[in-house]
Amino acid sequence: MSKPVLALILAAVALAGAATAQTQARQTVSNQPIFFGADDGGVTPGGFALRGRAEVIQGENRLRANSIEIAQNGGTTTGATASGDVYYVTPNESIRGDRAVYSVSAATVTVTGDVILTQGRNVLTGGRLVYNIDTGEAQMAGAPRGGGAGNRIQGVFYPTQD
Repeated sequence: MSKPVLALILAAVALAGAATAQTQARQTVSNQPIFFGADDGGVTPGGFALRGRAEVIQGENRLRANSIEIAQNGGTTTGATASGDVYYVTPNESIRGDRAVYSVSAATVTVTGDVILTQGRNVLTGGRLVYNIDTGEAQMAGAPRGGGAGNRIQGVFYPTQD
């Protein structure tokens, strides 16, 4: 079995196990109010933009970046796009990347760039991560070929001791 396939299987098993254990403790986040803050901001044709230490908080989850654009449709928030030093932090995980797109209807955050997912001491890196904010399920993919280092997923997992 090749190393990338083995790494993918180990990552899936570790994340699935962690997600299963945490799903029961999670509460639905996607239907909670969305709070925001930044150094500066303004109204845009499709919503509004936050610039400088931009932050969006929903439940116990927090999205931070250099800038975040909030998309609205008819006064309803439909999503957010964050760029520049992006961090998405939950009580159980920390995700870092270059860009993130949050979809309210899908309850997902898609993080791209040099992505790092941390759960406790476990670490998974790759080029693209889709994270379900309600279930904690995460799917990591490598970056496209030719991207140099980081074009495949890698991880370090620490088994629990009984």
